[in-house]
Amino acid sequence: MLKVAVVGATGYTGLELLKILIEHPRVEVTSLTAKVEKTVGIQEVFPELAGRFELECSNLVPEDVTHKADFIFLALPHTVSMLFAPLFIKAGKKVVDLSADYRFADLAVYEEWYGHKHGDPEGLPNAVYGLPELFREEIKAARLLANPGCYPTGTILAAYPALREGLISGDDVIVDAKTGVTGAGRKASLDLLFPEVNENFKAYSLVSHKHTPEMEDILSRTVGRPIAVEFVPHLLPVNRGILSTIYLKLAGKTTEEELLKIYDRYYGDEPFVRVYPVGTLPQLREVVGTNNCLIGIRVNPRTGNLIVVSVIDNLLKGAAGQAVQNMNIMEGFEEGAGLRPGK
Repeated sequence: MLKVAVVGATGYTGLELLKILIEHPRVEVTSLTAKVEKTVGIQEVFPELAGRFELECSNLVPEDVTHKADFIFLALPHTVSMLFAPLFIKAGKKVVDLSADYRFADLAVYEEWYGHKHGDPEGLPNAVYGLPELFREEIKAARLLANPGCYPTGTILAAYPALREGLISGDDVIVDAKTGVTGAGRKASLDLLFPEVNENFKAYSLVSHKHTPEMEDILSRTVGRPIAVEFVPHLLPVNRGILSTIYLKLAGKTTEEELLKIYDRYYGDEPFVRVYPVGTLPQLREVVGTNNCLIGIRVNPRTGNLIVVSVIDNLLKGAAGQAVQNMNIMEGFEEGAGLRPGK
């Protein structure tokens, strides 16, 4: 059994990681840490785990974690993971980091958008971006893996085949996306209080959302030319899930049937990506609680636009589920081990 640690176990992502890992046939969770006032049983933090999994959660002491575990998930805030990832890598452990600290090859881009000097610039070149559908071979050899952001996961998977095939005119991508409240993390904030969110709907972080450069970087790298993303996120009055609508200008006449064949060629063998038949589009409720990314395609013959709709669960394919999927690849396990079946 692979001995696994979750650092940052008391957040929403930490809970989702635990729910997956305690059912995983090849894993034993041996260490839980977080910023806590005192050592506490994780079942006290999350009563739903009582009777299923009970282990003490204490403040982080890196030496203790390296003694107890061989594989480490960092479910820590941005700018914090970089303080600890080098220690675990130096100790010979494998690390999946769910923050943004290792997602950018360009140090300057990270420091500009996150407003923080990077504490581990030497580690950046060794990190692998963990989107399995695009980087599976690199992930197999990774020791430090940067788990993708939730918005970028849905957007990149939706836009990549059309961009890669040269079907799009210009280098601009427009992304209109909506997320559930858990996308902001488990924290006290006026904007996230029930009366503020319930029966409400709003856009936020226009032109400044930190997932914008991540989308641009990965799409540019994989497509082979600079891609600019206009990203407008919105907050939905639901707990979880992301629906993204991506607008792309077609370079020529391409039918929905032709596009479907292209998308099926890219994703037909993928365990957690499903492309819907022509004329149908995915809905948020169809993906919540799964590690799936569901994609629907429409072409507007009047405007010449390709419209791609993708839905994911922000806590699973957008975070914990994809992190476990990456661990499975890194360790040579069956890719879907511990995860809800895909197609």
